Amino acid sequence: MNARCAFAFLWLAYFCHCTLSCPALCKCYSRRAEVVCNEVPLTEYPSEGLPKNTTMLTIQFTNITSISEQHLSATPLLKELHLYGNHLQHLSSNLLRGVPHLNTLDLTGNKLTDLPADVFSHAPLHSLVLKNNLIEKAESEWLPDNSNLTWLDMSGNHLRKIPKDLLQKLPHIENLDLSNNRLEAISADSLDMLTKLERLNLQNNKLEILDASLLQNTRNLTYLFLSQNKLNKIPENLFQELTQLKILSLDENQLSHIPPGLLDQLNSLDEEGLDLSSNPWLCDGKVEYLWRWIQKNKKKLFLPEIIRCVGPQSLSGRSVMSLTESELNLQS
Repeated sequence: MNARCAFAFLWLAYFCHCTLSCPALCKCYSRRAEVVCNEVPLTEYPSEGLPKNTTMLTIQFTNITSISEQHLSATPLLKELHLYGNHLQHLSSNLLRGVPHLNTLDLTGNKLTDLPADVFSHAPLHSLVLKNNLIEKAESEWLPDNSNLTWLDMSGNHLRKIPKDLLQKLPHIENLDLSNNRLEAISADSLDMLTKLERLNLQNNKLEILDASLLQNTRNLTYLFLSQNKLNKIPENLFQELTQLKILSLDENQLSHIPPGLLDQLNSLDEEGLDLSSNPWLCDGKVEYLWRWIQKNKKKLFLPEIIRCVGPQSLSGRSVMSLTESELNLQS
């Protein structure tokens, strides 16, 4: 056998090993270098048999409780790792050191609590999902300075605050989801570095007030979700820079009034893009601005007829849009 034939034989053997090997209980798709282990009785990470050329790996709804740097080093070309709905409780600080091409990491629905420093610092992640875990405290040390993240989802955890130092490491972030936590406040300048932010989800937290300057540098914001909080006041200039905003949800808060001019800059709102329902609107003289805005912008409101007064008693239950000038003691 000459040298050229020998080389071809060795290359073919390596290729066949990479494409034909597959862990037990998993499915391998050689053409797209993908491995899927879905709803199978795995108790350990399936390192053995993983093709080295794997670029996408999904392990979901299994009984795996741990994952290590050694496990991931079996697939050095990995770009996407989806670990949805397992029983992971801990991650090592060097977890991603063996996957230098990893750009997507989804850890949704595990049992993660405390995460070590530098845990996400060894791979060029663009998307990180930590949704529906048991995390009580977010740490800036998780990420490198000037992180590449464009998508961060920490919804459905037990966070009471989000560190300003962590957010300032996200200059490229476009989607930030902190919904379904226990956030009580967000510091005034915590979003200043997020100039590329397009989507911010803060719904279902415990926010009572937002600083007037919070959104002054997020001029690219197009979706803002603030529903199901405890907001009782909105600063007059909060939305002043959001000229690109298409969707704004403020439903299920404690708003009785909004300040004059609050909505004037929101010319880009989609049809039915603003939700103000399920707030205790007080239909006294201070409701004039909201009433006049609704008359001119009905199409931009989601179900405007259910934006209702809770007081005074004579107007209780009435929709704000149905009120007349005489009922509000207004002059034409």
